[in-house]
Amino acid sequence: MALQGAEELEEQIEEPEDVQDQDVRVSPAEEMPGDGPGEEEPDPLFLPWDRFSAWLHCICVVGFDLELGQAVEVIYPHHSKLTEKEKTSICYLSFPDSNSGCLGDTQFCFRFRQAAVRKSSLGCFLDHCDRDAPVCLKRDQGHFYGYVYFRQVRDKSLKRGYFQKSLVLISKLPYVTFFHSLLKLIAPEYFEKQEPCLEAACNDIDRWPAPCPGKILTLPIMGVVMKLRIPTCYDKLGTSQLVQSTQSDSLVSIVLPTIHEVDLFRCFYPVFFHIQMLWELVLLGEALVVMAPSPAESSDTVLALVSCISPLRYCSDFRPYFTIHDSEFKEYTTRTQAPPSVILGVTNPFFAKTLQHWPHIIRIGDMKQTGEMAKHMKVKKLKNLKTLDSKPGVYSAYKPFLNKDEDIIKQLQKGVHQKRPSAAQNAILRRYFLELTQSFIIPLERYVASLMPLQKSISPWKSPPQLRLFNQEEFMKTLEKAGPQLTSRLKGDWIGLYRQFLKSPNFDGWFRNRRKEMMQKLEALHLEALCDEDLQLRVQQHTEVETVDLVLKLKDKLIQAEREQLPVRTGTLAKLQAHIEYVILSLPEDLQGILHKPSTP
Repeated sequence: MALQGAEELEEQIEEPEDVQDQDVRVSPAEEMPGDGPGEEEPDPLFLPWDRFSAWLHCICVVGFDLELGQAVEVIYPHHSKLTEKEKTSICYLSFPDSNSGCLGDTQFCFRFRQAAVRKSSLGCFLDHCDRDAPVCLKRDQGHFYGYVYFRQVRDKSLKRGYFQKSLVLISKLPYVTFFHSLLKLIAPEYFEKQEPCLEAACNDIDRWPAPCPGKILTLPIMGVVMKLRIPTCYDKLGTSQLVQSTQSDSLVSIVLPTIHEVDLFRCFYPVFFHIQMLWELVLLGEALVVMAPSPAESSDTVLALVSCISPLRYCSDFRPYFTIHDSEFKEYTTRTQAPPSVILGVTNPFFAKTLQHWPHIIRIGDMKQTGEMAKHMKVKKLKNLKTLDSKPGVYSAYKPFLNKDEDIIKQLQKGVHQKRPSAAQNAILRRYFLELTQSFIIPLERYVASLMPLQKSISPWKSPPQLRLFNQEEFMKTLEKAGPQLTSRLKGDWIGLYRQFLKSPNFDGWFRNRRKEMMQKLEALHLEALCDEDLQLRVQQHTEVETVDLVLKLKDKLIQAEREQLPVRTGTLAKLQAHIEYVILSLPEDLQGILHKPSTP
């Protein structure tokens, strides 16, 4: 594709640096001094198991009993809490469906709803870590991820004839590649040495530094040292800052180039003639089901779909591995209403019949069989999908808004014929999706930035001005001269795609986040304007009652700025605190004592 690179895309939306004498709107994405991830944050006083809790909620061992079925045998640390509903979800999601025939060791992941609200002693600290994380790597507030290492081997001593057990890491973090790598170290040792091994692993994890974005982390685990870097929202899009080995890394055994990315080319290989259509379906939040032969292929494909619209966050529900025992099974399979905006990954043949009414179904074959070139398949009609034995392909009546991009198909096909390394194919496909998403989202970013009030309209003694409302038709008019045609040569009904996107959960989530950022930016600019005022003159011109009211308002501003971590200039909060102290000292001593009492947040 003849798309412009990330550097050129970023240059088009940069604001002038000098904003003092111009009527410019200040983008909330503008980086303020001191806001970057490079600032050293002092670690809080960690309690026992706090460091562990920053990475994991708990570790579970799920076994199979001939009489009881799946059961959680061990939860570690032992004080970790799971509701009965959460335990049931973990039990059923930790085992492949019987038809999968997963002999040996299998790894996959699942995602399920959190049943109870929990408060962490690390709440504020983890919120700060989350602030610098890309949207796709923030903690999941309403769901847990389960990372599974399942072992099934023949054992004649057992009535069932098989040993079946899963080691499961439960976490709020979507670090799929990292946790799968961690399991490869812990699980084999556990199956050999049992619970003492788990205790040792948990104690190691409880000595790790917190998962703060932007820092190079070395993590010792059971005699092995892992080295990695968690990306930040400040990283340049389309690049990955590889962690390099150094001479001082003699003890480092594993260097992870990524903590979360799946192999897009391998996942989409069975259906890569339709990757552009799949991108549209995910972008619009359409109901999608992935039917795969195993939980590993199911979960990888769902995660690949969710990540193909990066850096946009997929805001609907998604289940990398979904079973008939899931608590949302009835909710998601009912025929009494339209299918919800969700992506499901399934392996049970029962779903071929249960989800026949779903509008878009992706059938994935065995990903190991990728030696031969995938045939150019047309999108199949839904009525042709009878069972999970149906041929791989996309079953849908969807008509894409954009014309098909033949260049990316030819480029990937050429790579297959030339035996191009899988990592290179994956990089080409990831770059393609990034440029496509950027071309789509930049016009929206540009229009939303124009909703910001002019900086000169911000007065220190008035409430911050309001953002202008998003007007769909006004936005559509901007596309004539500043639409995706500036960065993409793809033709098609871009207007229709935007109209559909504005109705989707992905737009709603994206705009809510941007609006929050812009509101915080306005509050930050208002705070800076206050700090630049001559308060001595202000106090002299007002009564004692008005001065007390000013102190209370300034203290509220300070609390809000600290709580919401407003993107203010370095030193602004300290300057505001000094202003407050100065004004208090100008008042009678009895009032000084009252005003020096700490405010309640």
